[in-house]
Amino acid sequence: MGEGEKNMPLSQEAVDMLRHDIKNQLSNIYLALEGLRYEVEDQNGDLDLYMDSITQSAQKIDKLLSDF
Repeated sequence: MGEGEKNMPLSQEAVDMLRHDIKNQLSNIYLALEGLRYEVEDQNGDLDLYMDSITQSAQKIDKLLSDF
């Protein structure tokens, strides 16, 4: 990116495309987490804590994108 391009606002089309791409990646994260919940046996309960934390963070990102 050139010096003059740093502060250029994004077009609505660019914002929509970025939002769409991020939501697609969030969907992949949700699917992977659901697969892990059924595939991995957690010996000490820590895995559920980590997966819940990732899920909550992904949901917050999703909400931010929806509210934007």
